[in-house]
Amino acid sequence: MNAEQKVYPSFQFWRLCFCNILFFASFNMIVPELPAYLRSMGGEKYVGYIIALFTVTAGLSRPFSGKWADHIGRVPVMVIGAAVSALCGLAYAFVSGVFLFLMLRLFHGMSTGFTPTGTSAYTADIVPFNRRGEAMGLISLFGSLGMAVGPAVGSWINFHYGYDAMFYASAISGLLAFWAIAGMKETLPNREKFRLSLFKIRWADVYESRVKKPAFVMLLMVASFGVMITLIPDHCEALGMKNKGTFFSVFTLASIFVRFSAGKVSDRIGRAKVLLISSILLFIAMLFLGLSTNITTLLIGAVLFGFANGINSPTVMAWAIDLGDSERIGRAMGTVYIALEIGIGAGAFFGGGIYAGNPELLPQIFMGAGALSLVAFAYLSREVFWVNR
Repeated sequence: MNAEQKVYPSFQFWRLCFCNILFFASFNMIVPELPAYLRSMGGEKYVGYIIALFTVTAGLSRPFSGKWADHIGRVPVMVIGAAVSALCGLAYAFVSGVFLFLMLRLFHGMSTGFTPTGTSAYTADIVPFNRRGEAMGLISLFGSLGMAVGPAVGSWINFHYGYDAMFYASAISGLLAFWAIAGMKETLPNREKFRLSLFKIRWADVYESRVKKPAFVMLLMVASFGVMITLIPDHCEALGMKNKGTFFSVFTLASIFVRFSAGKVSDRIGRAKVLLISSILLFIAMLFLGLSTNITTLLIGAVLFGFANGINSPTVMAWAIDLGDSERIGRAMGTVYIALEIGIGAGAFFGGGIYAGNPELLPQIFMGAGALSLVAFAYLSREVFWVNR
């Protein structure tokens, strides 16, 4: 593709953006209410598993989705994730008992193991090299719209109509994403037919060394996300916020505000320089969240967290696309997403385990996760000021 072409030359790009809204709304719609739902079944001590189990399967499925995206196509990989999201959204209404709920969370993680990997590879196929940060900013912006609308709508539906209605709405959103993705034009040349040998995973399918730098930064930065998404619902409830989806909507809308511009800036001055800013901002956000004693302070933390996340996500993904081999871009993105799932899962698991229902530990947990962003800052400083001299 000529670099002088418009970055968004086709209807397919905007269709992909629309699919991102539906897909991310589907599985995020239920997140704020799941801790209370699990507690209602007697699973208080397993709250930290809600996100951790989800990310385990997401991470395990990344090598498959990355390899399949490079062999059978980007669209089939995206379709699989949307189908899982729709089916799981519906299944929550019919499971009873803590064990079945946790098994469903484990299976549900496959949705994000597949669709975002295919989406990133699809974007790399249709966008010029010098506009990738901008494009990833827009793609993630639309995903963030889904993340903003989903929790608020889900909590509202649950408040007025109950859990089952919320789960049905999640399933419908996933089904619409499935329908929209299924009709998209495939961008992978020389597609192969699916064969059983594609289930065989080698280390090269798990780890693409070309993208080790963005993958490492991603892992450090998203641990805070795992802590936040696990513990914020309880924190909101303790501070008297009735609609817990409000926090998620505020931080997501804040991330939307900066995503597009952050991607464009990273195209001009470099990915690592932009990520230096987001790493410090993330540390400050985690301080606000951990030390908040009222709703106002909590929402200030939500805005700062949204800014940091909005800068971080598209910039890291664009950096990975820059470094990846064009013939293995699916696997390169899979490597970065594996790092993402490990970071989120570890944050959720250890944060939830340490918390164990004790709100007095929240400041230490949030600040501990935030300290990892300072490690990312030190690593990026080396990249900016020494390696690239």
